[in-house]
Amino acid sequence: MSELASDKSETIALNLDEAGVSVDLPRPAHRGDQVQGVPYRPVEFRDDDLPTALERAASWLRSTQEWLGEPVDVIAIHLDYDDGEGSPYYDVKLLCNEEDLAGAPIAMRQHAAKSVSG
Repeated sequence: MSELASDKSETIALNLDEAGVSVDLPRPAHRGDQVQGVPYRPVEFRDDDLPTALERAASWLRSTQEWLGEPVDVIAIHLDYDDGEGSPYYDVKLLCNEEDLAGAPIAMRQHAAKSVSG
């Protein structure tokens, strides 16, 4: 659990996992893809085929945008390669806003709805 301050007198609880992202955040489906645990939250998609990695990144963005209810703040897209034996060649990272991946916009909307109705 974490808290998000909506103003000086109130906080909103966020249900986060050990990596600090929402437990409800859609996870990348492929076993080689992951949400990493650093402050700007790279979400990584690795594959030997660049279009496939980009398609999986786009699919993840669509499902996360649907879950979030608004566009995900993608700070940057980083493309690298790994020519090591047995590793996928392409490494696509979407550098995403940490608050989006924690579900803060959802919590803020839910809090606002409760404030209006209650």
